[in-house]
Amino acid sequence: MEPLLLLHGALGARSQFDPLLPLLPAQVPVYALNLPGHGGEPFPNGPFTIEYFAQQLLTWLEEHNLPPVQVFGYSMGGYVALEAARQKPERFSRIFTLATKFNWTPEIAQGETAKLRPEVISEKVPAFAQTLQQRHAPQDWAQLVRHTADLMLGLGQTPMLSVQELAQINVPVCIAVGDKDQMVSVEESLAAYRQLPKGQLHVLPNTKHPMEQLNWPLLASALQHFFSYA
Repeated sequence: MEPLLLLHGALGARSQFDPLLPLLPAQVPVYALNLPGHGGEPFPNGPFTIEYFAQQLLTWLEEHNLPPVQVFGYSMGGYVALEAARQKPERFSRIFTLATKFNWTPEIAQGETAKLRPEVISEKVPAFAQTLQQRHAPQDWAQLVRHTADLMLGLGQTPMLSVQELAQINVPVCIAVGDKDQMVSVEESLAAYRQLPKGQLHVLPNTKHPMEQLNWPLLASALQHFFSYA
């Protein structure tokens, strides 16, 4: 049975997958990791970049000596998994992404990072600030937010997964998106899927972007259909 790796998104942590775990087949070996700076992991010496996270993922897979893994990557986690698979396809058997944003421009990055100001989060949505503090302790959640904003601005200037890069990914990939996602459009997901040599597209009905609002049984059913434990 091929192992399944769960990869969280920006500002996320592996603990967010807890509602999904009971819905997965018991015989599937499931792994989840916290990317650097997330879930209490130390910050890297340098900035957050997709390239760095992809290298950390590949190092983790090598250290755990796993056979080719299936990956469910949420949002940024899907982007990281795809870049890692582009570099080392032999490490991956299948990748399912959900709510992964592919359309990055300077203007879009500016719009997204306008929401990532720690002082504004603390003032306007203190409950979210408290959630981030708890999720990433003992690390500084405000520093994590600033690092994430810089990563998005970098993607706006130089997207890692352009048309050419997507066409180099020779692993079976399912691009999933919620029909009510306000950050990731069905159109950009469709455009990305069309570039993948072994791509599929899945639209989840009545689904928004926040992970906390996911219909977990619906997602688990989609994963079971795509992965080898179906």
